Amino acid sequence: MIKNVLEHIGGVGVYGVLSICIFFAFFAGVLLWAARMKKPHLNSMSTLPLEDSAPANKSETTSTN
Repeated sequence: MIKNVLEHIGGVGVYGVLSICIFFAFFAGVLLWAARMKKPHLNSMSTLPLEDSAPANKSETTSTN
């Protein structure tokens, strides 16, 4: 049934090519964005999960009477 539906849609072959082009453009854009990032920014972002200087939760520091 799906084969019959796809056979009757005009220009269905273009959708495959278009989806590959969109995927490639997005992938190339992400690669360029990652390549253009500054090294100091990457180093600071890579250490964020390991830093102990996170703000303390207010509920832990205040006492409730």
